[in-house]
Amino acid sequence: MIPGMSDTAEQGEGRTGPESDDERRARQRERRIGAHRSARRVLARSGHQRTLRERLDLLERAADVYDLDELSDLYGGGVVEALEEKVAGLLGKEAAVFFPTGTMAQQVALRCWAGRTGNPTVALHALAHPEVHERNAFSQVSGLRPVRVTSEPRMPTAAEVRDLDEPFGALMLELPLRDAGHLLPSWEELTEVVEAAREREAVVHFDGARLWEATVHLGRPLDEIADLADSVYVSFYKSLGGYGGAVLAGPRALTEEARAWRHRYGGTVYQQFPTVLSALVGLERELPRLPDYVRHARVVAAALREGFAAAGVPWARVHPEVPHTNEFQVWLPYDAETATEAAVRQTEETGTELFGRPWGTPGPGLAVTEISVRAESLEWTPDDVKAAVTDFVARVTGADGL
Repeated sequence: MIPGMSDTAEQGEGRTGPESDDERRARQRERRIGAHRSARRVLARSGHQRTLRERLDLLERAADVYDLDELSDLYGGGVVEALEEKVAGLLGKEAAVFFPTGTMAQQVALRCWAGRTGNPTVALHALAHPEVHERNAFSQVSGLRPVRVTSEPRMPTAAEVRDLDEPFGALMLELPLRDAGHLLPSWEELTEVVEAAREREAVVHFDGARLWEATVHLGRPLDEIADLADSVYVSFYKSLGGYGGAVLAGPRALTEEARAWRHRYGGTVYQQFPTVLSALVGLERELPRLPDYVRHARVVAAALREGFAAAGVPWARVHPEVPHTNEFQVWLPYDAETATEAAVRQTEETGTELFGRPWGTPGPGLAVTEISVRAESLEWTPDDVKAAVTDFVARVTGADGL
């Protein structure tokens, strides 16, 4: 994930001491979200930047996707079961089970596979979500032993899987690999990696938190992609705009065991209908639109490259150059603090938000952020993007004195 922002601290009125890092980050985030909410034009609006009232509006569409006169769910069943069946069908899997979080879903899936293979070792990328963002949950909570196939900022190769110098029971592939730039392999590369795992007598699990938008790059429908794996996890809030929640799909025997472990992990929640209804709405409303977002992300990325070149930026990188999904990275030769300040000021002063996410510092004199292309982005033409880039660069170079 992109490192957090680090704006220059400002002294608040009446302060008796320097501002702490936590206070500075909280202030920066509040300012950035305030600018985002007041902006007239943005590339994407995400759920965590909306008010509770605005988020509740999502359920106004619930009657279009489910019979609201049915009884509510109770520790599963009802609307929860309907979501499970729908996702199992979309992914072409025998069965599916709902989880409150993807972290829980994947721990359960892989410990279930470990029991079947007799090997608790999970091969995965060094940038995979469990390795970077879950506080060593595999080893600390689930008795699993992660081993890294590669640390390179790209997808693992079939040769690396085939030549890994110790046995493993499961290969976990994050599709797309978010922290490397939302990267996907080609369809041929993916099938070769899966075949290499099979040669090692390992099962294959897809971390498909954002698998929904992988169909354009891979050139295959969801069920054909999911068919390569023994089990698949998908998320409902990252791409589909739901309140949260996840589903683990695979063989019925696996999902039934996963229900038992879900209970043990505290994930069999009394009622989940708001989250589940929001997921059903997302599947109905957003899933069909994701291919359009991916295709337009390529338009936005090309305009960004052209805009930075025209503005005289000595070096700029859109990564990947042709986005694999509707999200990608932008790297610039500026200090992250300066880039952050320019981005927020542009939003505050023009009402146009080009860069709404934090800027991180991957190295001295470098700044990197993520771009997400969603429904709001479809209104942006290439000329709109280039004009916003010109304005942004003017603010950055003015602040840097370049």
